[in-house]
Amino acid sequence: MKRVLPFAELVEINPRVTLEKGTKYPFVEMGVVESSRRYVHVARVRHFKSGGAKFLAGDTLFARITPCLENGKIAQFQAFKGTAAFGSTEFFVFRARSDISDPAYVYYLAKSDFIRKPAEKSMSGASGRQRADLKSIVDLEVPAPPLPIQRKIAAILSAYDDLIENNLRRIKILEEMAQALYREWFVKFRFPGHENVRMVDSPLGKIPGRWEVIDLVDSCNIVMGQSPKSEFYNTSGDGLPFHQGVTNFGPRFPTERVFCTVKNRIAESGDILLSVRAPVGRINLADKRLIVGRGLCAIHNKNGQQWFTLHQLKERFQQEDTMGGGTIFKAVTRKDVESIEFLNPANLTVQAFEEICHPIEAQIKILTEKNNNLRQTRDLLLPKLISGELDVSDLDIKIGGYMQ
Repeated sequence: MKRVLPFAELVEINPRVTLEKGTKYPFVEMGVVESSRRYVHVARVRHFKSGGAKFLAGDTLFARITPCLENGKIAQFQAFKGTAAFGSTEFFVFRARSDISDPAYVYYLAKSDFIRKPAEKSMSGASGRQRADLKSIVDLEVPAPPLPIQRKIAAILSAYDDLIENNLRRIKILEEMAQALYREWFVKFRFPGHENVRMVDSPLGKIPGRWEVIDLVDSCNIVMGQSPKSEFYNTSGDGLPFHQGVTNFGPRFPTERVFCTVKNRIAESGDILLSVRAPVGRINLADKRLIVGRGLCAIHNKNGQQWFTLHQLKERFQQEDTMGGGTIFKAVTRKDVESIEFLNPANLTVQAFEEICHPIEAQIKILTEKNNNLRQTRDLLLPKLISGELDVSDLDIKIGGYMQ
């Protein structure tokens, strides 16, 4: 018979962590937790005043508010051992109990339907801001195999997440390479042949002669999103993927959760998705045909110079919610987007940039597809391993430098 325990006996829930008021600690916002990644890293430090969720390295952070929980915002806090931190009040915190549970197993258990589904079903409150009830999971009977089995399960699933993280690091390096080249050529103006070009005044400051500053709409086709009635939404895959904000944005491409059967405002594969409601300026790429709702717009360069457009917008929106001279925006209109000042260089220079970026972007797409496959496989294995349907007791798995 498989061993089970009440969840609150297997883990500590919202364990006590002492923080000193007025002292700076790492602070984790809900926005930095990504459903596609196991670990959440410290975003910034903040002076602790009071309240909030408090945790240590290895603890699992479990979003308790919709739509965050529905979108899988569950992560393990990664920091130096013993590091105390705090974050959003909307996190439940789960900590492994010494000699009873393994921190990585607790994370994967939290992601499984054993915990997540009852928490989702318990949500109550105002529309769009429902919260899970902690009582719904405290006494749940959950799989609690011996520690060696927990560690084997965690090791199998961690192998997939480690590969995903490695690919994400490679993607980040490739993106930084392309963005660094953009800055070198189009911000510092050290492009091939720049020595023989004189600089002239423009609305964006000094730029090379014969270059110009135009409105974004003069260079790109822009589709402003519009949200159909909710009765046309579904999660069964009927219609096209639907996005009306950054909720399902990933590091580069959005993840699919909601679909829509009303196909009014379409973004084509390769279009730039720009958030036009807080946080204004967050960017993803459409990796397939999809529908954009009122919180997004889709942008496509008329001359096919998409990578140049992408990197120029990323440079422009380094700081979210700002446009122009640093003015803060909580939302922007079609006119605001269309009138974004857009650098329009000599065409041959842009073409040379596109030719360099093309293989970089192709490699990023390959790595992204590999990660999608890894996630799908991991997600198929997770419930079978946690439930014990797949028995790992006889498997020789290297854990912590030795076989178990």
